[in-house]
Amino acid sequence: MREETVKLHHRAARLLIVCALSLCFAPPARTQGAGARGEREFGPVVSAYLGYLNAEQEVTDARESRREVSAAYVRRNSNRIDALRRMAIQIARTSHNDYVPELYAVARDELGTLFETPPSPATFRVGEVLNNTFRFLGTVRANEPFYLFARLDIYEQAELIKKAEAQRAGASNPQPAGTKAQGEAATRPRRVSPP
Repeated sequence: MREETVKLHHRAARLLIVCALSLCFAPPARTQGAGARGEREFGPVVSAYLGYLNAEQEVTDARESRREVSAAYVRRNSNRIDALRRMAIQIARTSHNDYVPELYAVARDELGTLFETPPSPATFRVGEVLNNTFRFLGTVRANEPFYLFARLDIYEQAELIKKAEAQRAGASNPQPAGTKAQGEAATRPRRVSPP
């Protein structure tokens, strides 16, 4: 009995040594560690958004493993998540600001989800505002091109609408040449008579 106990202890000790050595020489885990390390460079808002995208990818992968969605859906959704991640990181790095606008990534055939009459992507200019609602941020190729937009907040939208109304009002009520704008004095300079 004592001999069996000693053999068991020796076996356990060898197993413990093998486990310890394998942990020492194993390459570092890259799945979550790499993402967490990259997200540490950002503030809490950008990190939370990147975490949200990671969670979205996990949901997509889980639905694929349960065969709830088609391979085409998984491919496009994964590509969209990649495009959103790249744009969020680009915005954070260029602005040095812990802020992510409400982002949308759409493929060419999905432009109708944002616009009643889908515009031609050939007309998009970076920074251009469309329908007083979306600012075009650029195109990201994530195995297929995605057009990225930021939804303007309600204050930006209201300001653009106000400017457009002021321009329309100015165009419909042009001032005749030589007339004074409202609020200006309508007096003529006095003539100075010679002594």
